[in-house]
Amino acid sequence: MTLSERNTFFKMGIILSSICTLFVTVSSFFIIPVYSQIMTEYTRRSGNIFQFITGFFLKNNNYAVYFSLAAAVIYSLVSIIVIHFFFERTSSPEILYIAIFTISFAMEAVRFILPLQYIFTFSLFYVVLAAKILLFVRFFGIFSLFTAGLCAAGLEVQKTRNAVFLMIVAALVITLGVPIDGSNWDTSLNIINSYNSMFSLVSAAVFITTLISFFIAAKIRDSREYVYIAIGAGLALAGRGFLINVDNWTSLVPGIILLSIGTVILCSKLHKIHLWL
Repeated sequence: MTLSERNTFFKMGIILSSICTLFVTVSSFFIIPVYSQIMTEYTRRSGNIFQFITGFFLKNNNYAVYFSLAAAVIYSLVSIIVIHFFFERTSSPEILYIAIFTISFAMEAVRFILPLQYIFTFSLFYVVLAAKILLFVRFFGIFSLFTAGLCAAGLEVQKTRNAVFLMIVAALVITLGVPIDGSNWDTSLNIINSYNSMFSLVSAAVFITTLISFFIAAKIRDSREYVYIAIGAGLALAGRGFLINVDNWTSLVPGIILLSIGTVILCSKLHKIHLWL
């Protein structure tokens, strides 16, 4: 992928994140007045490990979920704008995949379909469709960060299109094969599917493998910067877990902080490595 093509992709990401931010803004006018009245008796608590870390026994709060969701979408827009600004003239094979990871957060906006369905009572078909889209984008996002690690460890730059194609296929296979119950969701506004435990294991495996790949890159390239990049990737993935899986106020601040610091470390260290290449 040429520098021009990559920058075009960044601009498309900015447009997508802007549309999702606008969707969140407009939807908020309908949701916020009735948000505290949205029925939760048909939901169950999120059982993710991040929920346990931040206090599984704390009472859930709908507004904490709302602000975490909005923060994820705003993070996506700000991050892709910053990435485009700093890497517009800097060639870095890893930054494309990191950009995909940040753009994926914009699609967290589709979780608003649950309160909107409660307000407007439209068909559950659209809820299931939104859940499929979100599941695909989430896996596409974490696979992208994983591929960035592989790229740093030696994946040939010329195979970028093949790598992206394989990520799309892997995410599609997972998404299309998962049964989803559109009438059942947890308190994090995540629609229930049949393989939550398996997905947690896959995410953990990707998390560990991504860190190992960046540490291998540090050894192969004899560059301490990749050690910091591995730390940044770990922080970003941890922050992601807090923002999208936890339903109380203890998730918002650590989620934003970890995700933001991790992304800054990732981008600043990559920019430093490739600036003079």
